[in-house]
Amino acid sequence: MDKVIAGAAEAVADIPDGASLAVGGFGLSGIPAVLIDALHTQGATDLKVVSNNCGVDDHGLGVLLSAGRIARVTGSYVGENKEFARQYLAGELEVELTPQGTLAERLRAGGCGIPAFYTPAGVGTQVARGGLPWRYAPDGTVAVASPPKETREFHGRPHVLEHGITTDYALVRAWRGDRHGNLVFRRAAANFNPLAAMAGKVTIAEVEELVEPGELAPDTIHLPGIYVQRVVALGADEAADKHIEKRTVRS
Repeated sequence: MDKVIAGAAEAVADIPDGASLAVGGFGLSGIPAVLIDALHTQGATDLKVVSNNCGVDDHGLGVLLSAGRIARVTGSYVGENKEFARQYLAGELEVELTPQGTLAERLRAGGCGIPAFYTPAGVGTQVARGGLPWRYAPDGTVAVASPPKETREFHGRPHVLEHGITTDYALVRAWRGDRHGNLVFRRAAANFNPLAAMAGKVTIAEVEELVEPGELAPDTIHLPGIYVQRVVALGADEAADKHIEKRTVRS
């Protein structure tokens, strides 16, 4: 039951080239930065990432992206990452853009064993009709486009069929966690972390504070340990190293 791994490097050591990864975080809030950096050092490439966005140019998933380690991204927006936009428009990266709520539900559905579901989000757009550019050719034409999706009417309203997502691994960050893998997320850092953790076949969690089993009150646990296979306890400096995507101050 003790799922604690000695360090981030050991926790990601077996992630192979071509693996699919669900990664928690929203912008730079709640991203598993230590695990991402360890994976960068480990060297796995041709990764297929499912995450709300891809960090920024020099932090988070942007580190893997800048190194050319990511082959495909399923996400909801490009965000503040200029390299992400450049690779996508240059045809170096395949990108499946998905409505944000749909992405969240696809991860949750995959984690719950639900193969697909219907949603009204995207009806009447290229999300349903197909034709969204997944990959561009070097000359700027569309090399790979999204296929059309099945639609069906419920209670007089059309819905589009979306498939649940499961991945080989998941990388997440939690505020507190115990040795059994039970996790608590703090405020906005919850975002996509519980959903990504549910979708991964092997979920690795970096935790800012590691506690012993029984110290977390059952009704405060956001994600039960059944979804988590490995836990990495962060050092004080690692836990405190949190970047801000956009800093706004009073004049």
